[in-house]
Amino acid sequence: MAPAQQHLDPLSALDAAFLLQEGPATHMHIGAVAIFDGPPPPFKDVLEHVRARLDRVPRYRQKLAWPPAGLGRPRWIDDPSFNLEYHVRNAALPAPGGDAQLRRLIARIHSERLDRSKPLWELLVVEGLQGDRFALISKTHHSVVDGVSGVDITTALFDVDALGGDRGGPHPWLPHPEPTSAELAAAALTGSVRDVVAAPARVLGTIADRTRLRRAVQGVGEAALTVLRPAPNSPLNVPIGPHRRVGLVDTRLEDFRLVKDAFGGTVNDVVLAVTAGALRAWMHGRGIRTDGVELRAAVPVSTRTSDEAGTLGNRITQLIVPLPVDVADPLARLRLVQEAMAGLKESRQALGAEIIAGAQDFAPPTILAQSTRLNFSTRAYNLLVTNIPGPQIPLYLLGRELREIYPLAFLAGDRALAVAVMSYNGMVGFGVISDYDRLRDLDVFCEGLRDSLAEYAALARRRRRRAVKAG
Repeated sequence: MAPAQQHLDPLSALDAAFLLQEGPATHMHIGAVAIFDGPPPPFKDVLEHVRARLDRVPRYRQKLAWPPAGLGRPRWIDDPSFNLEYHVRNAALPAPGGDAQLRRLIARIHSERLDRSKPLWELLVVEGLQGDRFALISKTHHSVVDGVSGVDITTALFDVDALGGDRGGPHPWLPHPEPTSAELAAAALTGSVRDVVAAPARVLGTIADRTRLRRAVQGVGEAALTVLRPAPNSPLNVPIGPHRRVGLVDTRLEDFRLVKDAFGGTVNDVVLAVTAGALRAWMHGRGIRTDGVELRAAVPVSTRTSDEAGTLGNRITQLIVPLPVDVADPLARLRLVQEAMAGLKESRQALGAEIIAGAQDFAPPTILAQSTRLNFSTRAYNLLVTNIPGPQIPLYLLGRELREIYPLAFLAGDRALAVAVMSYNGMVGFGVISDYDRLRDLDVFCEGLRDSLAEYAALARRRRRRAVKAG
């Protein structure tokens, strides 16, 4: 069943925040790079494949409309002039078509803002990739989709077998006419009244009893203090420009699970510890001392329930997690991450952050604009690290098997690096995006990710061998 995105739906506070944050050097789109085996299908077949499945993601045929005189948040409206050929395009890499050329193309694509007068997404089919492969580069504004629901969206195009699923043609689509300014104003005023009336019930709905109420109040305080406490200075926290570099690092899920099984915690703990190790090596490569330095990462956490599966928009909050780059011993570094994550899960920070985000749903637009700029510009964290669980079965596009997938996040505020991670069918892809001028040595950080994971995996294998001998 298609998600119920409606004409004239208002953006949530969080979705609107991603629009309000965007500026000349801050592009608030996210995306992914998917690499397939085999020659690319004919482009006309890709177009028709996308066209036939657009009814599964109705937001992809909607654009933004702003109510007059700043009356409320923007709304999603059907785009009567929607043109699929504008959003889905193809390109060929110049010879020899290596991975470095693919990364340069991805970086160029992600250095350009999406056109706000049209639906906020693009898909590029890339031919000419070495090794009898082709790629898809996707780009979608964060106001449309978050990382977790982005995994759901891939089901619109990908199949679980090489023969494909629904081969039917496109479903009829009859767009609503564009609303007039008076209709937008009326919808905004009606929505504002409804929000104010419903606000107490929404808050009480998330705070079901006195214990949760007490924890919620304490959690709001914890979350606020975390945001107000600045992260340490670092070479990552500098003014950025509009241009990007991209790194793609393929690793094996088996290695992460091996480390988790040997030393406890979760796969996400290992991802964070590996990232901390790579940052430590990168800083040392620049001649920067890390003694006494503990960087901090913003780690998005999904609040999407099973009932909300398949819906677009953002259902996320975030935790601020320490990255102990000052710790030389990798196992001590991992233990610190494990303890911090366990403490955060048991603390009230996540609950407080979720309630703060929910409270913004009925904030006046001007206040919302200022608060979201504060949230993104705050020095509460040094970089974004997001880990997205993906499907652990092979996926296909028009009979071609998906081999690798790399998510890409965004840069906001004075932050020159963001790390996105996604697992898929036994592989773990790190998609790394950075400011073009500030991180000319991005390849050093990417190699550090490989080296850090290899170090942890070697320690885990050594422990396993000792356990076998002792057993």
